[in-house]
Amino acid sequence: MTETELKQNSALRDAPIGVFDSGVGGLTVVREIIRQIPNEKIVYFGDTARVPYGNKSRETVTRFSEQIVRFLRTFQVKTIVVACNTASAYAMEALERDCDIPVIGVVKPGARAAVSATKNGRIGVIATEATIGSQIYTRYIQELKHAVSIYGKACPLFVPLVEEGLLEDPVTDEIARRYLTELIDIDIDTLILGCTHYPLIRSTLGRIMGDRVALVNPAYETAMELRRLLASHDLLCQTPPALGSNRYQFYVSDKADKFIRFANSIIKYGILSAKTVNIEAY
Repeated sequence: MTETELKQNSALRDAPIGVFDSGVGGLTVVREIIRQIPNEKIVYFGDTARVPYGNKSRETVTRFSEQIVRFLRTFQVKTIVVACNTASAYAMEALERDCDIPVIGVVKPGARAAVSATKNGRIGVIATEATIGSQIYTRYIQELKHAVSIYGKACPLFVPLVEEGLLEDPVTDEIARRYLTELIDIDIDTLILGCTHYPLIRSTLGRIMGDRVALVNPAYETAMELRRLLASHDLLCQTPPALGSNRYQFYVSDKADKFIRFANSIIKYGILSAKTVNIEAY
């Protein structure tokens, strides 16, 4: 390898990872990336002006996702993580087709983990209306293992409850029991938390489902998949970023102050700023 090629390869390894979500839920994916791949730099975009994606059409979600990817590409990111189940369900094909860098979503890693975890072949998926309606988890799971039954349940109230900070609250507990009762009754042994907000109420969900049900956190599975992907392309950063190197950058389309408060409650890293971007310009 020539000196020029060595420098180019080193620059690629040092490039940041681009991560996006419809809002703040994707910060659970960022948290896992920080834990599992601590040397990496991250540029995160949360589409807080246009959240939620779960009630929008495939065409709209794809257009939004393409705009965000164009914005993230301005940072010369080495890969894109679609940290949104709805965007992973609706926009991945278009993004993979149009991008010349690796793109990873949260659905496939979660599906693979669920297939590995289930013993009785009965898997539950809780997510937004759009993710459940897309049948994306069902499709991926049955590609991996056809003789599996998948039961989807839309849980639209979980997102606002999480964003209001009601993580350990009787209201959240009651809503969760109402949503999950039918999944308990059909004897699932594995439950995919198919929205990036849901890991934040994992303890509540685990308590209600009981010890016999394995909870699959796609945020964790995505971080591990990302680590493998970067390693396979020789893109893992070898050394921690230098102090003052903009290790983690956060951008939103609206309500930066609210985003910062929520981000600090999740990541606990001391996020001091988030910049507002006119994403429609991309």
